[in-house]
Amino acid sequence: MPRDTSETTTVAQTGEFGLIRALTQDRVQPPFTLLGPGDDGALVAAPDGRVVVSTDVLVQGVHFRLDWSGPEQVGRKAVAVNLADIAAMGALPTSVLVGFACPGDLPASVLTRLTDGMWTEAERAGVGVVGGDVVRSETLVVSITALGDLNGLPPVTRSGARPGDVVAVCGRLGWAAAGLMVLGRGFRSPVGVVNAQRYPEPPYAAGPAAAAAGATAMIDVSDGLLADLGHIATASGVGIDVRTEALQPDQRLQEVAAALGADAQRWVLTGGEDHALAAAFPPNVELPAGWRRIGVVTRAEFGVTVDGQPHSGGDAGWEHWKTS
Repeated sequence: MPRDTSETTTVAQTGEFGLIRALTQDRVQPPFTLLGPGDDGALVAAPDGRVVVSTDVLVQGVHFRLDWSGPEQVGRKAVAVNLADIAAMGALPTSVLVGFACPGDLPASVLTRLTDGMWTEAERAGVGVVGGDVVRSETLVVSITALGDLNGLPPVTRSGARPGDVVAVCGRLGWAAAGLMVLGRGFRSPVGVVNAQRYPEPPYAAGPAAAAAGATAMIDVSDGLLADLGHIATASGVGIDVRTEALQPDQRLQEVAAALGADAQRWVLTGGEDHALAAAFPPNVELPAGWRRIGVVTRAEFGVTVDGQPHSGGDAGWEHWKTS
Protein backbone atom coordinates (compact mmCIF):
# COMPACT_ATOMS: atom_id res chain seq x y z
CA MET A 1 0.00 0.00 0.00
CA PRO A 2 1.53 3.41 -0.94
CA ARG A 3 2.41 5.71 1.94
CA ASP A 4 0.84 9.16 2.43
CA THR A 5 4.05 11.15 1.95
CA SER A 6 3.58 14.03 -0.51
CA GLU A 7 5.49 13.93 -3.78
CA THR A 8 6.95 17.38 -2.98
CA THR A 9 7.97 16.81 0.63
CA THR A 10 11.68 16.15 1.03
CA VAL A 11 13.45 13.74 3.34
CA ALA A 12 14.84 16.69 5.35
CA GLN A 13 11.36 18.19 5.76
CA THR A 14 9.88 14.87 6.86
CA GLY A 15 12.63 14.29 9.43
CA GLU A 16 14.22 11.05 10.53
CA PHE A 17 11.46 9.82 12.83
CA GLY A 18 8.64 10.96 10.60
CA LEU A 19 10.30 9.12 7.74
CA ILE A 20 10.72 5.96 9.82
CA ARG A 21 7.02 6.08 10.71
CA ALA A 22 6.10 6.49 7.05
CA LEU A 23 8.29 3.54 6.07
CA THR A 24 7.11 1.13 8.76
CA GLN A 25 3.46 1.86 9.55
CA ASP A 26 0.69 -0.60 8.72
CA ARG A 27 3.02 -3.41 7.64
CA VAL A 28 2.06 -7.03 8.32
CA GLN A 29 4.97 -9.23 9.39
CA PRO A 30 5.27 -12.98 8.68
CA PRO A 31 5.53 -15.59 11.48
CA PHE A 32 9.36 -15.52 11.50
CA THR A 33 9.20 -11.92 12.79
CA LEU A 34 8.71 -12.06 16.55
CA LEU A 35 9.38 -8.33 17.07
CA GLY A 36 9.55 -5.93 14.16
CA PRO A 37 10.54 -2.26 13.77
CA GLY A 38 10.08 0.18 16.64
CA ASP A 39 12.56 -1.00 19.25
CA ASP A 40 16.36 -0.99 19.53
CA GLY A 41 16.48 -4.26 17.66
CA ALA A 42 14.25 -6.78 15.95
CA LEU A 43 13.63 -10.33 17.10
CA VAL A 44 13.55 -13.01 14.41
CA ALA A 45 12.86 -16.71 14.90
CA ALA A 46 15.71 -19.06 14.01
CA PRO A 47 14.27 -22.58 14.38
CA ASP A 48 17.46 -24.22 13.11
CA GLY A 49 19.64 -22.47 15.69
CA ARG A 50 21.90 -21.17 12.91
CA VAL A 51 21.35 -18.07 10.78
CA VAL A 52 22.55 -17.54 7.21
CA VAL A 53 23.38 -13.86 6.66
CA SER A 54 24.18 -11.91 3.50
CA THR A 55 24.42 -8.21 2.67
CA ASP A 56 24.55 -6.10 -0.48
CA VAL A 57 24.86 -2.40 -1.24
CA LEU A 58 23.20 -0.76 -4.26
CA VAL A 59 24.41 2.70 -5.31
CA GLN A 60 22.44 5.01 -7.57
CA GLY A 61 24.22 5.37 -10.91
CA VAL A 62 26.13 2.11 -10.41
CA HIS A 63 23.48 -0.52 -9.65
CA PHE A 64 20.32 1.34 -10.62
CA ARG A 65 19.11 4.45 -12.41
CA LEU A 66 15.86 6.16 -11.49
CA ASP A 67 15.38 7.26 -15.11
CA TRP A 68 15.33 3.56 -16.06
CA SER A 69 13.52 2.11 -13.05
CA GLY A 70 10.83 3.37 -10.71
CA PRO A 71 11.61 3.42 -6.99
CA GLU A 72 9.31 0.43 -6.43
CA GLN A 73 11.31 -1.59 -8.97
CA VAL A 74 14.60 -0.59 -7.32
CA GLY A 75 13.18 -1.69 -3.98
CA ARG A 76 12.16 -5.06 -5.38
CA LYS A 77 15.61 -5.52 -6.91
CA ALA A 78 17.42 -4.59 -3.69
CA VAL A 79 15.57 -7.28 -1.75
CA ALA A 80 15.70 -9.90 -4.51
CA VAL A 81 19.46 -9.81 -5.02
CA ASN A 82 20.01 -10.41 -1.31
CA LEU A 83 17.45 -13.14 -0.84
CA ALA A 84 18.90 -14.97 -3.85
CA ASP A 85 22.16 -15.28 -1.91
CA ILE A 86 20.29 -16.82 1.02
CA ALA A 87 18.57 -19.31 -1.27
CA ALA A 88 21.93 -20.15 -2.87
CA MET A 89 23.14 -21.38 0.52
CA GLY A 90 20.20 -23.78 0.60
CA ALA A 91 18.42 -21.70 3.25
CA LEU A 92 14.85 -20.49 3.56
CA PRO A 93 14.81 -16.65 3.57
CA THR A 94 13.25 -15.25 6.74
CA SER A 95 13.82 -11.49 6.97
CA VAL A 96 15.67 -8.42 5.73
CA LEU A 97 17.02 -5.24 7.30
CA VAL A 98 17.24 -2.04 5.28
CA GLY A 99 19.70 0.85 5.30
CA PHE A 100 19.11 4.05 3.33
CA ALA A 101 21.62 6.85 2.73
CA CYS A 102 20.30 9.80 0.75
CA PRO A 103 20.48 13.56 0.21
CA GLY A 104 18.18 15.71 2.31
CA ASP A 105 16.51 17.18 -0.77
CA LEU A 106 15.43 13.78 -2.08
CA PRO A 107 11.61 13.58 -2.21
CA ALA A 108 10.50 11.46 0.73
CA SER A 109 8.12 9.69 -1.65
CA VAL A 110 11.13 8.08 -3.34
CA LEU A 111 12.00 6.26 -0.12
CA THR A 112 8.41 5.31 0.64
CA ARG A 113 7.99 3.93 -2.87
CA LEU A 114 11.31 2.09 -2.53
CA THR A 115 9.99 0.55 0.66
CA ASP A 116 6.72 -0.40 -1.03
CA GLY A 117 8.77 -2.28 -3.63
CA MET A 118 10.82 -3.96 -0.92
CA TRP A 119 7.66 -5.17 0.77
CA THR A 120 6.26 -6.44 -2.51
CA GLU A 121 9.33 -8.64 -3.01
CA ALA A 122 9.53 -9.58 0.67
CA GLU A 123 5.95 -10.78 0.57
CA ARG A 124 6.66 -12.77 -2.60
CA ALA A 125 9.45 -14.53 -0.71
CA GLY A 126 7.48 -14.85 2.53
CA VAL A 127 9.88 -12.72 4.59
CA GLY A 128 9.59 -9.63 6.75
CA VAL A 129 11.30 -6.24 6.63
CA VAL A 130 12.21 -6.10 10.31
CA GLY A 131 14.24 -2.90 10.74
CA GLY A 132 16.94 -0.62 9.43
CA ASP A 133 18.39 2.88 9.40
CA VAL A 134 18.28 6.15 7.46
CA VAL A 135 21.29 8.49 7.18
CA ARG A 136 22.31 11.52 5.11
CA SER A 137 24.66 11.24 2.14
CA GLU A 138 25.35 12.90 -1.21
CA THR A 139 24.13 9.85 -3.15
CA LEU A 140 21.15 7.53 -2.79
CA VAL A 141 22.43 4.22 -1.43
CA VAL A 142 20.35 1.19 -0.47
CA SER A 143 21.84 -1.50 1.76
CA ILE A 144 20.08 -4.77 2.54
CA THR A 145 21.01 -7.46 5.03
CA ALA A 146 19.13 -10.72 4.56
CA LEU A 147 18.70 -13.62 6.99
CA GLY A 148 17.77 -17.24 6.38
CA ASP A 149 17.17 -20.54 8.14
CA LEU A 150 18.75 -23.88 7.11
CA ASN A 151 15.94 -26.08 8.44
CA GLY A 152 18.37 -28.60 9.91
CA LEU A 153 20.41 -29.13 6.73
CA PRO A 154 24.08 -28.28 6.18
CA PRO A 155 24.72 -25.11 4.16
CA VAL A 156 25.40 -25.63 0.47
CA THR A 157 28.66 -23.79 -0.19
CA ARG A 158 30.67 -23.27 -3.35
CA SER A 159 33.34 -25.76 -2.34
CA GLY A 160 31.65 -29.17 -2.47
CA ALA A 161 31.50 -29.99 -6.20
CA ARG A 162 33.30 -33.14 -7.33
CA PRO A 163 34.24 -34.53 -10.77
CA GLY A 164 31.29 -36.39 -12.23
CA ASP A 165 28.67 -34.21 -10.56
CA VAL A 166 25.85 -32.86 -12.70
CA VAL A 167 25.69 -29.09 -13.18
CA ALA A 168 22.19 -27.63 -13.30
CA VAL A 169 20.42 -24.26 -13.20
CA CYS A 170 17.04 -23.01 -12.07
CA GLY A 171 15.71 -19.68 -13.30
CA ARG A 172 16.14 -17.44 -16.32
CA LEU A 173 19.49 -16.60 -17.89
CA GLY A 174 20.32 -13.74 -20.23
CA TRP A 175 17.15 -11.74 -19.73
CA ALA A 176 18.62 -9.04 -17.47
CA ALA A 177 21.57 -8.53 -19.82
CA ALA A 178 19.18 -8.16 -22.72
CA GLY A 179 17.13 -5.65 -20.76
CA LEU A 180 20.25 -3.68 -19.90
CA MET A 181 21.17 -3.39 -23.58
CA VAL A 182 17.62 -2.37 -24.51
CA LEU A 183 17.64 0.37 -21.88
CA GLY A 184 21.14 1.43 -22.90
CA ARG A 185 19.92 1.93 -26.46
CA GLY A 186 17.21 4.27 -25.23
CA PHE A 187 14.25 1.89 -25.53
CA ARG A 188 11.72 0.87 -22.89
CA SER A 189 10.30 -2.24 -24.55
CA PRO A 190 9.80 -5.16 -24.82
CA VAL A 191 8.59 -4.70 -21.26
CA GLY A 192 9.20 -8.30 -20.19
CA VAL A 193 12.87 -8.08 -21.13
CA VAL A 194 13.33 -4.59 -19.67
CA ASN A 195 11.65 -5.56 -16.40
CA ALA A 196 14.07 -8.48 -16.05
CA GLN A 197 16.79 -5.85 -15.68
CA ARG A 198 14.72 -3.60 -13.44
CA TYR A 199 13.97 -6.35 -10.93
CA PRO A 200 14.96 -10.03 -11.06
CA GLU A 201 12.67 -12.83 -9.90
CA PRO A 202 14.93 -15.40 -8.24
CA PRO A 203 13.55 -18.90 -7.66
CA TYR A 204 13.78 -18.71 -3.87
CA ALA A 205 12.25 -22.12 -3.15
CA ALA A 206 14.70 -23.82 -5.52
CA GLY A 207 17.62 -23.28 -3.13
CA PRO A 208 16.19 -25.23 -0.18
CA ALA A 209 14.86 -27.84 -2.62
CA ALA A 210 18.36 -28.32 -4.05
CA ALA A 211 19.80 -28.64 -0.53
CA ALA A 212 17.22 -31.26 0.36
CA ALA A 213 18.08 -33.17 -2.84
CA GLY A 214 21.76 -33.32 -1.90
CA ALA A 215 23.31 -30.48 -3.93
CA THR A 216 27.07 -30.47 -3.40
CA ALA A 217 27.69 -26.81 -4.35
CA MET A 218 25.51 -23.86 -5.30
CA ILE A 219 25.73 -20.19 -6.26
CA ASP A 220 23.52 -17.26 -7.15
CA VAL A 221 24.12 -16.26 -10.80
CA SER A 222 24.65 -12.54 -10.31
CA ASP A 223 27.76 -11.80 -12.39
CA GLY A 224 27.20 -14.21 -15.29
CA LEU A 225 26.85 -17.98 -15.57
CA LEU A 226 30.43 -18.71 -16.63
CA ALA A 227 31.90 -16.29 -14.09
CA ASP A 228 29.86 -17.70 -11.22
CA LEU A 229 30.49 -21.31 -12.20
CA GLY A 230 34.13 -20.28 -12.15
CA HIS A 231 33.73 -19.39 -8.47
CA ILE A 232 32.42 -22.90 -7.78
CA ALA A 233 35.26 -24.42 -9.81
CA THR A 234 37.89 -22.43 -7.91
CA ALA A 235 36.42 -23.09 -4.47
CA SER A 236 35.91 -26.80 -5.19
CA GLY A 237 39.21 -27.36 -7.02
CA VAL A 238 37.42 -28.75 -10.09
CA GLY A 239 36.62 -27.89 -13.68
CA ILE A 240 33.14 -27.37 -15.13
CA ASP A 241 31.99 -27.95 -18.71
CA VAL A 242 28.70 -26.44 -19.85
CA ARG A 243 26.82 -27.52 -22.94
CA THR A 244 25.29 -24.87 -25.18
CA GLU A 245 22.69 -27.35 -26.45
CA ALA A 246 21.17 -27.13 -22.96
CA LEU A 247 21.42 -23.34 -22.87
CA GLN A 248 19.60 -22.25 -25.99
CA PRO A 249 18.30 -18.68 -25.62
CA ASP A 250 14.58 -18.13 -25.32
CA GLN A 251 12.90 -17.15 -28.59
CA ARG A 252 12.13 -13.70 -27.19
CA LEU A 253 15.83 -13.14 -26.42
CA GLN A 254 16.75 -14.20 -29.93
CA GLU A 255 14.30 -11.69 -31.37
CA VAL A 256 15.69 -8.88 -29.22
CA ALA A 257 19.28 -9.83 -30.06
CA ALA A 258 18.48 -9.81 -33.78
CA ALA A 259 16.94 -6.34 -33.48
CA LEU A 260 19.95 -4.97 -31.59
CA GLY A 261 22.67 -6.79 -33.52
CA ALA A 262 23.66 -8.68 -30.37
CA ASP A 263 24.42 -12.31 -29.46
CA ALA A 264 21.68 -13.91 -27.36
CA GLN A 265 23.90 -16.89 -26.52
CA ARG A 266 26.47 -14.55 -25.03
CA TRP A 267 23.76 -13.01 -22.84
CA VAL A 268 22.90 -16.47 -21.53
CA LEU A 269 26.52 -17.44 -20.84
CA THR A 270 27.92 -14.19 -19.46
CA GLY A 271 25.06 -11.81 -18.70
CA GLY A 272 24.54 -11.11 -15.01
CA GLU A 273 21.74 -9.92 -12.72
CA ASP A 274 19.18 -12.62 -13.49
CA HIS A 275 19.86 -14.21 -10.09
CA ALA A 276 19.09 -17.72 -11.23
CA LEU A 277 20.65 -20.49 -9.14
CA ALA A 278 23.38 -22.81 -10.41
CA ALA A 279 24.34 -25.97 -8.55
CA ALA A 280 26.21 -29.26 -8.71
CA PHE A 281 24.43 -32.49 -7.82
CA PRO A 282 25.68 -36.08 -7.42
CA PRO A 283 25.21 -37.88 -10.75
CA ASN A 284 22.57 -40.27 -9.43
CA VAL A 285 20.30 -37.58 -7.93
CA GLU A 286 16.93 -36.79 -9.47
CA LEU A 287 16.93 -33.04 -10.01
CA PRO A 288 14.22 -31.12 -8.14
CA ALA A 289 11.37 -29.54 -10.08
CA GLY A 290 12.48 -26.52 -12.12
CA TRP A 291 16.14 -27.52 -12.31
CA ARG A 292 17.65 -28.43 -15.68
CA ARG A 293 20.96 -30.08 -16.46
CA ILE A 294 23.43 -27.87 -18.35
CA GLY A 295 26.80 -29.58 -17.88
CA VAL A 296 29.14 -31.65 -15.77
CA VAL A 297 31.91 -31.19 -13.22
CA THR A 298 35.32 -32.19 -14.62
CA ARG A 299 38.93 -32.31 -13.42
CA ALA A 300 40.45 -29.06 -12.21
CA GLU A 301 42.97 -28.65 -15.03
CA PHE A 302 40.21 -27.99 -17.55
CA GLY A 303 38.80 -24.87 -15.85
CA VAL A 304 35.36 -23.68 -16.96
CA THR A 305 34.80 -24.76 -20.56
CA VAL A 306 31.99 -24.48 -23.08
CA ASP A 307 31.30 -27.58 -25.13
CA GLY A 308 34.70 -28.91 -24.06
CA GLN A 309 36.61 -25.83 -25.20
CA PRO A 310 37.85 -22.68 -23.41
CA HIS A 311 35.38 -19.82 -23.63
CA SER A 312 36.39 -17.60 -26.54
CA GLY A 313 33.68 -14.94 -26.32
CA GLY A 314 35.48 -12.38 -24.14
CA ASP A 315 34.76 -11.75 -20.46
CA ALA A 316 32.96 -14.49 -18.55
CA GLY A 317 30.86 -11.96 -16.63
CA TRP A 318 30.79 -8.80 -14.52
CA GLU A 319 33.57 -7.77 -12.18
CA HIS A 320 33.88 -4.57 -10.12
CA TRP A 321 36.99 -2.42 -10.60
CA LYS A 322 37.85 -4.10 -13.88
CA THR A 323 40.72 -2.15 -15.41
CA SER A 324 40.31 -3.17 -19.03
